[in-house]
Amino acid sequence: MADAADDQLDQAFLALAHPVRREIVARLSRGELTVNEIAEPFDVSKQAVSRHIQVLEQAGLVTRTRDAQRRPVALNAGQLERLTSWIDRYRLIHEQRFRRLDGLLREQTAERGDLREETEQ
Repeated sequence: MADAADDQLDQAFLALAHPVRREIVARLSRGELTVNEIAEPFDVSKQAVSRHIQVLEQAGLVTRTRDAQRRPVALNAGQLERLTSWIDRYRLIHEQRFRRLDGLLREQTAERGDLREETEQ
């Protein structure tokens, strides 16, 4: 049974499934921006960009604050860290498996080399 953390992880990955939202996250990685600043390079309406930001916000990936008339959007580093930690856990498992496989292949290659030398003599 999934808990709240799993649900938020699911929402974050779903939010990042869209290329525009991934680009928004990439742009925000350089610092906070307003919706107008975020919308500049996209060939979609400002309303569409606002909706993408809303999806990212609901997934906990970005936050909005108020600075007088400005409403800057910033990345939520904590949520991004949770995503990368989840990914790293599985990446490390597979890296260990590949290292073991590499070692086994080196051993087999060395054994074959020894057998060739014996048959050639």
